[in-house]
Amino acid sequence: MSSPTTSKPVTSENPLVALLRRAGLLDWFLLGLVGAVALAYLVPGVGSKASPIPWKLLTTTGVALIFFFYGLRLNLEKLKAGLRNWQLHTVVQLTTFVVFPLLALVVRPFFGTEKADLLWQSIFFLCTLPSTVSTSVVMVGIAGGNLPAAIFNASISSLIGIILTPVWTSLILHTGTGGGHLWGLALDLTWQVVLPVVAGVLLNRRFGSFAEQHKQTLRTFDQIVILLIVFTSFCESFAEGVFRSYIPTDVLLLGLGMVALYFLIFGLVWGLSSVLGFSREDRIVALFCGSKKSLVHGSVMASLLFPATAATGALLLPLMLYHALQIILASVMAQRMGQNAATQ
Repeated sequence: MSSPTTSKPVTSENPLVALLRRAGLLDWFLLGLVGAVALAYLVPGVGSKASPIPWKLLTTTGVALIFFFYGLRLNLEKLKAGLRNWQLHTVVQLTTFVVFPLLALVVRPFFGTEKADLLWQSIFFLCTLPSTVSTSVVMVGIAGGNLPAAIFNASISSLIGIILTPVWTSLILHTGTGGGHLWGLALDLTWQVVLPVVAGVLLNRRFGSFAEQHKQTLRTFDQIVILLIVFTSFCESFAEGVFRSYIPTDVLLLGLGMVALYFLIFGLVWGLSSVLGFSREDRIVALFCGSKKSLVHGSVMASLLFPATAATGALLLPLMLYHALQIILASVMAQRMGQNAATQ
């Protein structure tokens, strides 16, 4: 008699964990962010300005390469084709660059103390940032939305953010006070952001397919540069004692505030999309592209717009919380929408 075949037990994975893993969002990066902050707390001198390691040169070069590779993957023909759905694009971009900052301005009177004012500035900075590219597109795909429109809006948002994020912060946070500083900021943005993007776009036809084939490697490179920026920013903040007045309750309340902000934007966009009669697919694009904020652009812009302040780490804290929370919340919502579409 032949012995019966024994099968290995099948291990079931948590649905949310499986979703995040399939979307490529459950990887080392979120843990890396926590690790970078923890390491900065333990050895702040290693990443501060007093360190012999040329962190500024490393991060500046990394920023330029991030935007060069971004431009290399930017296909202008696809962007031109995506211009037709102007009403959807208007809703997404107005939400990203007008509604978000206005909401931050509305709550400003509630941040009266000096410590609270710094917290408000960091929230306002978050609200001026463009949408993400990869996360937005992934979530729209999972929910069954209009993928070409998602790619267009996420891409064009990144380009608009190069201009509007510095404009908003200069007007409200006064990062551009003084002609010399303003010209210096313009030159930094030109050399580190605009020219690399333009160079990448011009080389898209020749090397665009290569960049698409290696997009996962390039994404890993982006994440490493972001971790370096986060590490050095928090090193400087810890070295100068910026976080001494903060307690765990402050971080918890800030996290709850980021959740409230996300759901408020989600509800506003949902209502406006219903009033304008968007199709289900376009409504999904408006919801997921309009509610996201880019950690890539935020980390880069913080190092450019606030180069002389030790509070850059504090400025990145709401963005890091919002980044993690938007992935979790959007993943759950996208999965639910995708399941509902499949049963209809």
